[in-house]
Amino acid sequence: MGKTLVVAEKPSVGRDIARVLGVKGKGEGYLDGEEYVVSWAIGHLVTLCEPEELNPEWKKWSMDALPMKPAALKTKVIPKTKAQFSVLKKLMNGAEIDRIVCATDSGREGELIFRYIYDQCKCKKPVDRLWISSMTDSAIREGFAAIKPDSAYDGLYESARCRSEADWLVGMNASRAYSLRYDALLSVGRVQTPTLSLLVRRDQEIRAFTPRDYWEICADFGDYTGLWMDPESRELRCFDEAKARAIAEEVKGKTGRVTESVREKMRTPPPLLYDLTSLQRDANAKFGLSAAKTLDIAQALYEKHKLITYPRTDSRYLTHDMIPRIKKVIETLPEPWKPLCEPLKRLEKLPVTGRVYNDRKVSDHHALAPTGHYDALNRLTDVERKVFDLIAKRLIAAHYPDYEYESARVTTRVGAHDFRSTGSVPLKEGWKAVYRGESDAKKGEEKDVCLPDLPVGTERTVKKAALKPGKTKPPAPHTDASLLKAMEDAGRTLDDEALRESMRDSGLGTPATRAAIIERLIKVGYAARRGKAIRATEKGERLIAVAPEELTSPIMTGQWEKALALIAREKDKSAIAAQGQRFMEGIGRFTDFLVDRCKTDETDVAFDREAKKTRGGRKKTPAVRDLDIACPLCQKGHVTENSKAFSCSRWKEGCGLTLWKNALERQGGPALTEKIVKLMIEKGEVQGSTGVITWQPGEKPSFQKKG
Repeated sequence: MGKTLVVAEKPSVGRDIARVLGVKGKGEGYLDGEEYVVSWAIGHLVTLCEPEELNPEWKKWSMDALPMKPAALKTKVIPKTKAQFSVLKKLMNGAEIDRIVCATDSGREGELIFRYIYDQCKCKKPVDRLWISSMTDSAIREGFAAIKPDSAYDGLYESARCRSEADWLVGMNASRAYSLRYDALLSVGRVQTPTLSLLVRRDQEIRAFTPRDYWEICADFGDYTGLWMDPESRELRCFDEAKARAIAEEVKGKTGRVTESVREKMRTPPPLLYDLTSLQRDANAKFGLSAAKTLDIAQALYEKHKLITYPRTDSRYLTHDMIPRIKKVIETLPEPWKPLCEPLKRLEKLPVTGRVYNDRKVSDHHALAPTGHYDALNRLTDVERKVFDLIAKRLIAAHYPDYEYESARVTTRVGAHDFRSTGSVPLKEGWKAVYRGESDAKKGEEKDVCLPDLPVGTERTVKKAALKPGKTKPPAPHTDASLLKAMEDAGRTLDDEALRESMRDSGLGTPATRAAIIERLIKVGYAARRGKAIRATEKGERLIAVAPEELTSPIMTGQWEKALALIAREKDKSAIAAQGQRFMEGIGRFTDFLVDRCKTDETDVAFDREAKKTRGGRKKTPAVRDLDIACPLCQKGHVTENSKAFSCSRWKEGCGLTLWKNALERQGGPALTEKIVKLMIEKGEVQGSTGVITWQPGEKPSFQKKG
C-alpha cells in the first residue's frame, strides 16, 4: 500500500500537521513517515500567465490589441518558488504516493492555491480535503477523521478560479486601456477601483462642506436641564444667534410646565461575535491598527500560537454542535479573563441564543473564538495580546444577559418654547460588566443622566438660560475601520429596493481580501495614510473622474461577489459549470465595455507620468507639468508640478519657489493641490471646511485650524 501526500499552504502549518501525524523523517522540502509524506506550498507557487506569455503580440502595449481575451487563461510556475514546486511535482507523481490530501487554508484562496499546483503538475491521483477551523492538535486529528473527497469543494474552486480570471481580464485590459489613453501608468481593478471611489467621494464631501454656526439654548430648571427644540426640524439647536439670544432672554425666570414625560424600560443585547472585518474595525478604532496589521496578528494567533480559530471568516455565529467545546473554552480561560467567566460557570447550562448559535448563518467557517489552548499566552507581544483580548471578551460577553436600563424623555414648555431633556438609568449591567472600566462610549457622548420623576403638569421655574455656541462638522475622513465598514455595506444604501435586497449579503471584496485592497490603493499611489485617516491622492481623484460609473460603483462588484458566493455553495457539478460560465461571460462583456468606453472617451484629464526606475533600481526625476501660472516669487518663470512639490521652472537659474505637497500635514492641514496653490497665489489666503491656509511669496505656508 502506498503513502498519502499531505500538501499544506505554508511550511509552518506542514510541520504542525506532520507532528500530529507522527511524521518525523526530513527531506528537502518535505517530511517523510511510514504512512504520510507532508509537504507544502509557500503561498502561491503557480499563477496566471502574463499577456505576452499567452500571445507574443500582446507584449507591446497597444490600444488596437485590446481587449485581450484568450480562449483559455493558462498558468505558470512562479520563478521565485520554482524549487518547492519541483519538490511537490516529484512527490505528487512519485510511485510511492497513491493518494493526496489538500491541507491548504480552508477557504477560497487556499483551494485555488492547491488546485493550480495539482493541475500544473498534471497529477491524476485521488484527492481528499482536510477542512479545519483551528490549528490545535485535536482539531487536526478531528479534521483527518472527518476528511471528505476534494470534489465536495468543486464549487469553492470554481468560485476561486472565476474570481482569479475575472480579476485578470478586467485588471489587465482596463489598466492597459487607461494607461494608454492618459499616457500614465494606471492600475484599474474590479474591486480596488470602486473602493477608491468610496475614498474620493468622502474627500469630496469634506471639501464641499460649508460649516454653519449654531447655538444650543440650555434652560436650567433647578433639578434638571433641557435644550431648546426647534418646532419644525425638532433639532436641539438654533442657527440664528439673535434669535437664540432672544429666546434665552424670553424664558429666563419664566415658569415651565412638563407636557411630555415618557419612561421606558429598555434592553440592549450583547454584541455579535467577531468575523474578520468587525475585528479589524474594532482593532483600528481601539488601537489604531491597520486592517492588514490586524489580519497578520489574527493569522499568527491562529497559525503560530494556536489560540484562536480560523480568522478569515465572514460569519459572526457558531453552530449548536460547538456548545460543549465553547463551554470548555469559557471554563478554562485563565487570568485576567477568569473572573469574567465565573458568573457563566455557576450556571447549570451555558446560555444559548440565536444571536450566538445559528447553524444557518455559518457556511465555510464559524465566528472567531478562542480554541481553549492557552500555552502560548505568555509568549504574545503586547499587540497580539490586545487582539486576543478582544476575541476572548467578545465570546464571554455574547453569553452574558442583556444590558437593561430605564430611558426617560421629558418635554418642558416655557411660553411658546419646548425644551427637551433625556436621560437613562442603568438597571442591570448585563454584558457591559465584561467591559467595565473600558471607554466604549463615542467621543463627545454624554454619560447617563438621571432625571427626577416629572409627571405631566409638573411646573418648574427657569433659573437661568445659557447659550452654547458650536459649528457643524464635515464628515470625518475614512479610517481603516470606516472604510472596511463602507466596503462591507457597499450597495446597502441604494435607493433601488430590489437591488439593495440583492446585495444584502455582498460587498466590495471579502473579509480575507479587504485589507490587501486598502494596502494596494496606497502602494499604487491612489491613497495615502495621514495618521489614522486614509485620504485619496490627486492621482486617485483623477482616475475616478475618468472611470465610468459601472467601474466605480460598488453595485456591479457587489453583485459579482454575490454570484461567486453562490457558485462556492453549489454542490451539483453541472450547475457549478453553468454558473461559472455565465459569470465569465458577464465578465467578458464588461471587459469589452470598459475598453470601448476608454477608446471613445473624450474626457481630458492630465496625469503625472510615473517616475521610471534606472537599472540600479533608483527612480529617475519625476515628470514635471507646467501649470501655466506666473511664478509669484521671480515673476519670470512658471509654476510647475511634480509628484512631490510645486516649484518654479527657473529653479536652475536660482528661483527658490518650492511648495511641498505635504507642507501642511504636520499642522493638521490638507495636502497641497493645484487648485489650492492657485488660490494661494491669487489671494494669499484659502478658507476651507477645516481651517485657513495663509501664504506669502518667499515664506512657508501655514495652516490655522478652525475652532
